[in-house]
Amino acid sequence: MKRGCLVTGVAGFVGSHLAEALLALDHRVVGVDNFFSGHRENMASFADHPDFRFHESSVEEPGLLSRLGREYGGLEVCFHLAAIVSVPYSVDHEEETLRVNWDATEALLGEAEAMGLSRFVFAGSAAEYGEDERLPLLEGYVTPETRHLSPYGRAKHLSTQRVAASPIGVALRCFNIYGPRQDPRSPYSGVISRFIDFAVAGQSMVIFGDGLQTRDFIYVGDVVSAYLAAAGLGAFPSPLEPGVYNAGTGVGISILELADTIRDLTGNPSSHRFMPERPGDIRHSLASIAALRDRSAWRPGVALREGLGRTIAHTLSTRRTAGS
Repeated sequence: MKRGCLVTGVAGFVGSHLAEALLALDHRVVGVDNFFSGHRENMASFADHPDFRFHESSVEEPGLLSRLGREYGGLEVCFHLAAIVSVPYSVDHEEETLRVNWDATEALLGEAEAMGLSRFVFAGSAAEYGEDERLPLLEGYVTPETRHLSPYGRAKHLSTQRVAASPIGVALRCFNIYGPRQDPRSPYSGVISRFIDFAVAGQSMVIFGDGLQTRDFIYVGDVVSAYLAAAGLGAFPSPLEPGVYNAGTGVGISILELADTIRDLTGNPSSHRFMPERPGDIRHSLASIAALRDRSAWRPGVALREGLGRTIAHTLSTRRTAGS
């Protein structure tokens, strides 16, 4: 059945992949983005799709969801991915971050509830766990006493609390997402896109600290699948129960091992460069995915080496296209 879906942050790395998947499943998509961190070219594959409509605006726009519902009609699911996503930016712009990442979320969710949407799916973050050293990280570890390391983490936590308490709300706490379209030159990018950018150019990869810090990396296609599971779309016959769920792989890898794997896949002969550890970096992060796995048919399906190969191939293709 064709469903009407709103995707905020549609020109972003994850939002564009989600919109592409929804359209491939024959749903209607209304996309919102103000290009603060998204890129118009991310929408190139579906910008002219007959079931896609784009609205350039900030999610802070009063009455945004209600207006789009009247204009385009039949909206049933809201995927709210738009946010200020840079932790350093949030530290320097705390008030703006709270407005965009918390106040706007609360307003959109209120509209979604009033309009009778079936699901409001929110992009939470592993940053909500702060410095918690208990691994793997369980959803219940985040409490009002959790010490967040940035306004970004604090705002995401406030929003996740509100969404998870809603009868239509599902918050996905995504861990380290990677894959095609993640801009390596953006301050919002993760370590994988930067490592690949250096490696395909034959340059040394920069590692901060000793490289033994670990992360849980999840391929963007698996994250999109988790969003579909949350809303009960595609291969998932029913939506997730309201609440908060980790979206990761449950498998950790050290930054040094990651760099070695990328060097192997790209044939980069350059040695790594080590720089001083950055203050505020979490030493280890690993998701427990039992809640999402047990309450749906969702499973992460792309192993890290396979996902890295796909991402490297996309990077090489993009570079060839840019050079032609």
